[in-house]
Amino acid sequence: MTAQSAHLDAVSEAATALYEARRERRQIARISETFGIHIETEAYEVASMNIQRRMQEGAKIVGRKIGLTSKAVQKQLGVDQPDYGILLDTMELLSGATIDMASLVQPKAEAEIALVADRDIDREGLSWGQFLTSIAYALPAIEIVDSVIENWSITLADTIADNASCGSYVLGLEPRKITDVSLIHSGMALLRNGAVAATGSGAACLDSPLLSAYWLACKMIAGGNPIRAGEVVLTGALGPMIPLGGGDRIEVEIGGVGSVRCQADGGQNGSHKRNAK
Repeated sequence: MTAQSAHLDAVSEAATALYEARRERRQIARISETFGIHIETEAYEVASMNIQRRMQEGAKIVGRKIGLTSKAVQKQLGVDQPDYGILLDTMELLSGATIDMASLVQPKAEAEIALVADRDIDREGLSWGQFLTSIAYALPAIEIVDSVIENWSITLADTIADNASCGSYVLGLEPRKITDVSLIHSGMALLRNGAVAATGSGAACLDSPLLSAYWLACKMIAGGNPIRAGEVVLTGALGPMIPLGGGDRIEVEIGGVGSVRCQADGGQNGSHKRNAK
């Protein structure tokens, strides 16, 4: 077996393991250890393979997400940049929606600012000004992050391969023009069942949600997969993520941007299901 074929086999096997674990709502061991997926490019290949599977089943790409925007989390994982994943139409919910807990494994909720692209962001050598004129609106958002890796014990490669640990996301209903709000200074409060569970601000997200999205836009252009008009970009957590349990009510208030809410149904997630593979 050649090194190239061994590489392809490892990527394919890791993708299948993640795909089946998510379909069966069960946890598995780190794919970085089981299949030797340690390099970022390999991890993104794994993620891409499963996105293609989902698209063959009828899902459509409607946006992108940025993960690891917190400096503290980057330090914890020993990385110096964020990662990214793909948002599918099957993941999108609107404010007031009910979260299907049975479709998730180890869900957590985090507050974010979402941006909506006004046009394709595909210009080589994208300048800051060109980027800003490509963004139409900001929305408050709740990302339901989810991992099939046992106990959230992830490395950078594990979360990249699992599509940046994205489960679903909830968008607010009242867009704000980005010229009308200060996203850096927007304070955030995340409430669970009426009590404040996390706080933060726009500055916690790579110093600014706009800088976070600019990083992603440049990354996507370089990779030949630019952000398209109308796509949503989840720019990263404004504060700590919190566990999401059956029946929990989640409300997020972001200063100047607005509010968004959702509620988990009373069902059980797949966190009790484990597979040592």
